[in-house]
Amino acid sequence: MKHLKTICALLMALLLCLSMIACSAKPEPAAEPTAAPAAEPTAEPANEPAPEPTEEPAEEIEVIVFAAASMTETLTEIAELYKAVAPNVKLTFNFDSSGTLKTQIQEGADCDLFISAGQKQMNQLDITADASVNTEGLDHVLEGSRINLLENKVTLCVPNGNPKNIASFDDLAALLKDGDILFAMGNSDVPVGQYTQKILAYYELSEEDLAAAGKITYGTNVKEVTTQISEASVDCGVVYCTDAFSAGLTVVDSATKEMCGQVIYPAAVMKNAAQAEAAQAFLDYLQTAEAMAVFENVGFAPVA
Repeated sequence: MKHLKTICALLMALLLCLSMIACSAKPEPAAEPTAAPAAEPTAEPANEPAPEPTEEPAEEIEVIVFAAASMTETLTEIAELYKAVAPNVKLTFNFDSSGTLKTQIQEGADCDLFISAGQKQMNQLDITADASVNTEGLDHVLEGSRINLLENKVTLCVPNGNPKNIASFDDLAALLKDGDILFAMGNSDVPVGQYTQKILAYYELSEEDLAAAGKITYGTNVKEVTTQISEASVDCGVVYCTDAFSAGLTVVDSATKEMCGQVIYPAAVMKNAAQAEAAQAFLDYLQTAEAMAVFENVGFAPVA
């Protein structure tokens, strides 16, 4: 019995040892495999349209316009409108009396388009005009380009307050004959001066005698005459209705066709124009309703 207890104790000890050995030999749980980082999705190429080729901006073209001084305000305004029509065209203006402009063209000045305040100055440059006017046989007008662009009116204007109480050309004629008056007019080579000479002749007044008597003062262009009236350095003067409007002058009378004829502004591209095609395009634009609205706003009118 004693031996049996000893054997049982030994067996229990052996089982305990085996159990301990088994526990110590139990393998560690395998580590979870590390997942490889997900690959970044490849971006699909954007389905954008190919860029269109960039157009080169149109080359700037300079058109040189010689125009009567009486067109200064209107053409300056029209030039702004024309930028939307021909953005690559640069308009360069030379404003002066038509006689001065005619002489500059004759002497070789660069000019693409000429707009005169009188037919005489254009005729003097036009080989097709009567030889009694184009006495030098000048040939500067491009054939087929000449038109009668506008009509103006010749007006008698007075300074603020009208100190001599002049109300008409009849009053002017009477005062020039018998009264103390100082009258402003354009030079003889200026269209407005030539129209005024016709008015004096209509009333049978001698310009030479009036000038000698100190009753006439002159301007080299219509703007100078306008300034003399505005500044009240004269008692009255003759200018176009368009200049009277622009300067805010008081108009007391308008000359009739019988007094001085019709006041026509001819225009033409010059034969030696560097930009004849662009000049013709601008001249065509001046005849559109948009441009005519600007002219008519100050008193110009289409030629009837």
